[in-house]
Amino acid sequence: MKFELFVALRYLFTLRKNSFISVISLFAVCGVAIGVAALIVVMGVMNGFSTDLRDKILGVNAHIVVSAYDGALDNYHHIVDKIEKLKGVTGVTPFIYSEVMLSSRGGVKGVVLRGLDASSAKGVLSLPGDITSGSVDSLSSNSTIPEIIIGTQLAKRLGLVIGDSVNLLSPTGQKSAAGFTPKVRIFNVGGVFRTGMFEYDSSLAYISNKAAQNLLGFKRDFVSGLEIHVDDVYAVDQIAQHLEKLLEGYPVQIRTWKQMNANLFAALKLEKTAMFIILAMIILVGSFSIITTLVMLVMQKTRDIAVLMSMGATSGSIRRIFMWQGTLIGLIGTSMGYLIGVPIALLLKKYQFIKLPSNVYPVDYLPIKMDMMDLTIIGVSAFLLCFLATLYPAKQAAALEPAKALRYE
Repeated sequence: MKFELFVALRYLFTLRKNSFISVISLFAVCGVAIGVAALIVVMGVMNGFSTDLRDKILGVNAHIVVSAYDGALDNYHHIVDKIEKLKGVTGVTPFIYSEVMLSSRGGVKGVVLRGLDASSAKGVLSLPGDITSGSVDSLSSNSTIPEIIIGTQLAKRLGLVIGDSVNLLSPTGQKSAAGFTPKVRIFNVGGVFRTGMFEYDSSLAYISNKAAQNLLGFKRDFVSGLEIHVDDVYAVDQIAQHLEKLLEGYPVQIRTWKQMNANLFAALKLEKTAMFIILAMIILVGSFSIITTLVMLVMQKTRDIAVLMSMGATSGSIRRIFMWQGTLIGLIGTSMGYLIGVPIALLLKKYQFIKLPSNVYPVDYLPIKMDMMDLTIIGVSAFLLCFLATLYPAKQAAALEPAKALRYE
């Protein structure tokens, strides 16, 4: 063991002889530990919230959307064949988007209507896995009355169950001498889905593309656009560039999930950074306690320092003794923070005993996701702050002159 480390350990573990310095050292360790534990839990919540929100959004919406500028895409089968051959693309499905009024015996509600192809949508959207009752295949049935799939919150609000009839009113109806006459069609509830996001579960409904074309008065096989699923959600920018070259000349607009939700995820990233800075202040308070501890220890050990320097210890050795001591306090506090923060985060992740109101937040529980990079940054930041706190006291200790320190001894 090095001489400096040996003396630092002796000083550290014999502080119990001076209760006041021991209490300050304990506060320093606890401050660092609490700060590290809080950072681990909060960063885990922020990561979990962002990831869960992204997964839910990408479940309802595709990774890349190709939409027509004029709202209606013709000859889309030829485009689908081209896109399916593109590297990285795992699924393509046509969709129709509109806003309609849904009425039933339970009331009236404006909803976002999504027409889709049941067979190809299974490889693009998470709808089949979100179904709580009924089936997506009901949209493909050839019954006289077409089927509709609605969200759980919408079904709860209007008192609807499987088999109930609803009316869909489209404002883009048939043109007559008096103007546009709204078109109304009857649908049977064929399924209920739950995404966990109140916004989608309360205002989204699915029908087949054929039924949507009939309701909206499309004269030909038009769709609003194409939804594309890729194998790597973080490679959408590169795939979108290939799509632009592939579909050059077509009147379409290409948007990725990053572009469509840029403001949301930018706000989440900013909030995560702000929370990191705020909670790092707790560690900073602990590091100031380390400065106090070392300054008082230097004052108490003035004679010991002078004796060591008289016996041949250099200023550098004295400096390293106190740097080692402050670093050890920081290391113990950081380790305790991990021992406290990681188990709490794992318990929150496993049992989800903190529930959130689903009508206020986009998720109904507190999600946790621990990232190794964040855990590393937290540990390195805490350790670095504690190390920087040792520099001033160590410098003052190394600047002592033995003759002056022992003059009155």
